[in-house]
Parts: sequence; C-alpha cells; structure tokens
Amino acid sequence: MTMGCTFLFISLCMCLGFGLTEAVPANSLITKLPGFNATFPSKHYSGYVSIDGNPAKQLFYYFVESERKPSNDPVVLWLNGGPGCSSFDGFVYEHGPFNYEVGKRRGELPILHLNPYSWSKVSNIIYLDSPAGVGFSYSENMTFYSTGDLQTASETNIFLLKWFNLFPEFLSNPFYIAGESYGGIYVPTLASEIVKGARSGMKPTINLKGYMVGNGVADSKFDGNALVPFAHGMGLISDGIFEEAEDACKGNYYNPNSLTCQLMISKVESVIKDLNLYDILEPCHHSPTSKEDENAKTSLPLSFKQLGVTERPLAVRKRIFGRAWPLRAPVRDGVVPMWPQLMENSVVPCINDEVATIWLNNDAVRKAIHANPGSGRWRLCTDQMAYTHDAGSMINYHKNLSTEGYRVLIYSGDHDMCVPFTGSQAWTRSLGYNIVDEWWPWLSSSGVAGFTQGYANNLTFLTIKGAGHTVPEYKPQESLDFYSRWLEGRPI
Repeated sequence: MTMGCTFLFISLCMCLGFGLTEAVPANSLITKLPGFNATFPSKHYSGYVSIDGNPAKQLFYYFVESERKPSNDPVVLWLNGGPGCSSFDGFVYEHGPFNYEVGKRRGELPILHLNPYSWSKVSNIIYLDSPAGVGFSYSENMTFYSTGDLQTASETNIFLLKWFNLFPEFLSNPFYIAGESYGGIYVPTLASEIVKGARSGMKPTINLKGYMVGNGVADSKFDGNALVPFAHGMGLISDGIFEEAEDACKGNYYNPNSLTCQLMISKVESVIKDLNLYDILEPCHHSPTSKEDENAKTSLPLSFKQLGVTERPLAVRKRIFGRAWPLRAPVRDGVVPMWPQLMENSVVPCINDEVATIWLNNDAVRKAIHANPGSGRWRLCTDQMAYTHDAGSMINYHKNLSTEGYRVLIYSGDHDMCVPFTGSQAWTRSLGYNIVDEWWPWLSSSGVAGFTQGYANNLTFLTIKGAGHTVPEYKPQESLDFYSRWLEGRPI
C-alpha cells in the first residue's frame, strides 16, 4: 500500500510538473542572442499573447527569470511610457540583463555584456510592449491603434491573465507593476483593473502586492505647475523672473488664464530652452550634424556638459527619452488628446536610440526573440497611434489602492525637468497621509543617493540624486539598491 501510494504520488508529481512545463509555449525559450557569446545567468522567454478581436491584437513580451531564486522572487511587469514607447527602452538602456557596447563600425551589431545592475538580479521581470502598435506589438488592423488609458489597462490585464496561464508556476509569486513617465498612468490604472478583476472572480487570481512609478505623470495640474518652481529651485531662472511669474500666474502655470501669465511662461521657456528637458545636467544639441554644429547650437559651457556623464558601464545609452506630458495641453470635455497632439507640439531634440534600433531590427535578433515580421520595423516610440488620456487624474487611483493595502513607491530623478520631482512631491503630500518616516537621506555605496519620506498606508516618496527622467540609465547601482530593498520590504 505504501509503495503504491508512493508510486502514485511520484506519478502525480511528474504529471503536474509536465503540465507546468507544457504550459510554457515550446518556442518561447530564448537560447542565444546575437552579440552575446556567454551563458545566460537565468532563463529568458519571449513571444506573443493574443488579445481577442477581429483580427486579434498581438502583445509582445520579453520575460527574464530572476538570477537568484525564480520560484520565490517577485514577478515585476515593466512598462515604459510615451504613450507609444517600447519597453525595450527599459530592457536595453535601463535595467535589462545586458549592457550594449557599440559595434566597431557604424551600423554593426552591438556587443552584449552582462549588466551587473540588472533588476533581474533580484526579481523575475516582464518587459511588455503595450498597447498594440508599440514596439513589437501589433494588429493586422491598424485602426486598432486608436486607444486610450482605460482600454490599455483592460487589455494589459487580459494579457497578464493569459500570461499567467502560460507561466502558472509564477502565479503564487508576489506580483508588482513598475513603470516610468507616462507609465505613471499605465501603472495605477492597470493595478486598479487587476483589483476589480479579482473582485469579480476573474481567473487566475494575480497576487498583486503593490507598484512603483518613476518620474511619472499623475495629475495635469500638479505636473503642469511643477516646472516653474523646479526651474527656480535649481537656479535656472532668477528670483526676479520667478517672482514675476508668480505674480502673473498665481501658481497656475498649467492653464494660464491671462496674456500676462502666458508671456511670463514664454519668458521662462526661452531662458531654459537650451537645456535638456530630461536631464538638466546633460547637454542638448538639437540633433546636430557635426561637432561644429554642436558647439554653435548650444550656449552651455563644456564643464556643464560633462556633469551628466553616467556611471553606467560602457556608457551606452540614449540621449533623452521620448515623450511625456506637455507643460500645457488643451483639455476638451475633460480629455487631454495625448497622441498625435504630443507629436505635433513637443520637441524631441536629442534622442539617439541607434544601438537599440540596430539590434532590434536585425533579422537574426528578431528571429532569436521570436518577433513576428508583421510587427514591422521596431522603433523606440511610435507615431502611428491615436491615444486619448481618458482616465483623468491619478490622485484617486493612488488613494484607493494605497488605502486598500497595496504598497506604493513613487520615485523621482531630481534633475528631470520633464516630470519634475516637485510635482510628484506635491501630489503625494496632497493625499493627506500622516508622515511615518521624516524626510531623510538614503544611502548607496557612493554615499547619499537621494532623499525619502514615508507616509501612512505604505506610500513612499523617493528622490535619486543627480538622475534624470529615466532613473536607472543615470544611476544604475543606486536604482538596483532601492528596487531590491523596496521589493523585499526593507527600509530604503
């Protein structure tokens, strides 16, 4: 009887194990990548999840298992912003498993090295191109590229439910959502969708524990009103200009209601126009064609240009991120038309995504990561979407989720002028939560890495000293430090 039970138990375990293995698509495992000649430190998978439609939308993911203990470590979904920018931005330039060394000749494939500060050191991480039309995600019907916040959250939730059916062995792991820039909209709306789905009995049940947002947009007024105080606090505009702006606008810079206020905002913008919007420590050369043009088109001294030099190994990264919330946007019936209005009105002067573009459009790379030809040419940020911001302010989303027990980390590179930390600091304070940890420096191996303040309801606000809009690009070691500490529930 004992032997029979033992045999039955072993057989059952084998069947269960076989079932879990079979759930993963046989062709999703990545066995090699052009440009990388070493052994992967963990398993990598990629492929598509279909979202029902006629025809279906195909959402592309790249999944990196944790290098530590995949069965126990959290699963984190990473979302870049835009809207319309690929999460390979995070994979290639921020916290993915590799660093990229530029090819010896122009146009050659980059050489890949292991990234010592990859977030897969401590977590399983899914990089998702969302919504359809972004990165490698696509539909055969391009009219589906007209979408908005609420539809994107709903479809990303469906993606996750289907993804966990493909990878059921990770369903019990703690699950977190992370993103930056317009991810400040993607992340809380998705978290809310997951919570609603769980309450309505949608299966499988996702083990959501919390979320984190970096330099993320949240509320048009808080974000839009943040730039002028930021510029003054950073010494970019004079006391006189700031006082004139304050007097003319009464703190309302997002939606100026007088010609005098508009003129003052234009004056502020004219003073700071030569700065890099995404990191005021970095030069912005407005897409020069030569070294002579570089020097001619910027008034910044050489010493200032050197301030933004990254600590990232190999120093390969893009110049700036793509698009984010504009300082002022026309609001019609409570809806801000985010795309293509942003393409028409915002200036993206210094972007250089050459490394990612060369690598991800190489046929051998696309074959290795299972990218379908139907997705077309990969671009960091697309111009083929019509995107509507229809979710409104994120303040109530954050308030509802945090009071329901979900952990929240709001972090900001303190030299980003696109979504300044002053706005994020203001809206987190506006929630009215008690301060449980007073403003205090947090430390990394380099010393003081920034400042943090803890609120009731598991809400933490964090700054990263010297970082721009895409924090892990500028401060990779410090980013891994706060990321791993927060996921583990340790004090940052």
